[in-house]
Amino acid sequence: MSDLTYPLQPEDLRTLVRRAVGVPQDISFLERGAEVVVAIGAFDGVHCGHRALIEACREDARRRGCASVVVTFDPDPSELLDGAQTNQRLLSIEGRVRQCGALGIDHVMVIPFTRELAVREPFEFVNMLTAQLGTIAAMHVGENFHFGRGGAGSAETLRGIGERMGFDVVAHPLLELEGAPVSSTRIRGLLREGKVSDAARLLGRCHYVQGTVAHGRGEGTSFGFPTANVCCDARVCMPAEGVYACVVSDGVHAWPAAANVGAPPTFAEHRDAFLEANLIGFKGNLYNQSLEVIFVEWLRASRPFSSLEELERVVLGNIDWVRTNIGSAGVEVCL
Repeated sequence: MSDLTYPLQPEDLRTLVRRAVGVPQDISFLERGAEVVVAIGAFDGVHCGHRALIEACREDARRRGCASVVVTFDPDPSELLDGAQTNQRLLSIEGRVRQCGALGIDHVMVIPFTRELAVREPFEFVNMLTAQLGTIAAMHVGENFHFGRGGAGSAETLRGIGERMGFDVVAHPLLELEGAPVSSTRIRGLLREGKVSDAARLLGRCHYVQGTVAHGRGEGTSFGFPTANVCCDARVCMPAEGVYACVVSDGVHAWPAAANVGAPPTFAEHRDAFLEANLIGFKGNLYNQSLEVIFVEWLRASRPFSSLEELERVVLGNIDWVRTNIGSAGVEVCL
């Protein structure tokens, strides 16, 4: 996603939400014996580098008259091998599938990643894939792709196996943007610095987190604007503490919002981190509903306020920025 031009129009808002969350095509099931072209990887963020590889797989499949397949893993191999960590996950497995589907892939195969799978030798690993996929015409991987016991298999290893088994292997160099390779590690670093618009350029979409609405402190309601206190899985990659211009969606509608990430310093008794979004143009009840919170721009750092009046004045200023630049009402998105 390139830099946004403000103010956004309603159709811009719809496009932003659909690109961030993904609107998949109907992904068909593989016919037994069908010839396929495969892109394989963790694709943990489906960032611009992943997108380029997946799109190359799709176009190769079309040229060959084959079905295109993305093969990915759940959990992400790093979560099993290194241990699940907090503040790491750029996309859930459902989010990865949606993003791949939105890129026009015919089928997404999610392979359960287990310790038994992790210790298979490279040739055994590829045999397992061919048993599930059928006739493979070509495999697309990143040039830093590793597989098999201890990561012993490389793109070159895969190319040698392909020569023996009769399929092509295309190893893609890492995509570079703004002077450095695009990687999930780089994107996480930007998000942890609050640089959500920089991260969006590398992702090719705005970063979002998903969570469930719970009861919060209630101060936002007393200020005259509805709030949603969103509880998220601790594993998701949350941006740095601060206030952001966001878009919040329930899958049917989307609303501009100013969102605070992290425990607010003014209310010292609340120590647990959380995400609280002030929704513009919303009326109703969202408690216990699942929402996507899409981060668009950094607005300010969190800081304590000397009074509720000062807090209200600053928060209303943030909301005014969102209303002016992102929108003043909700839109239908129908994801």
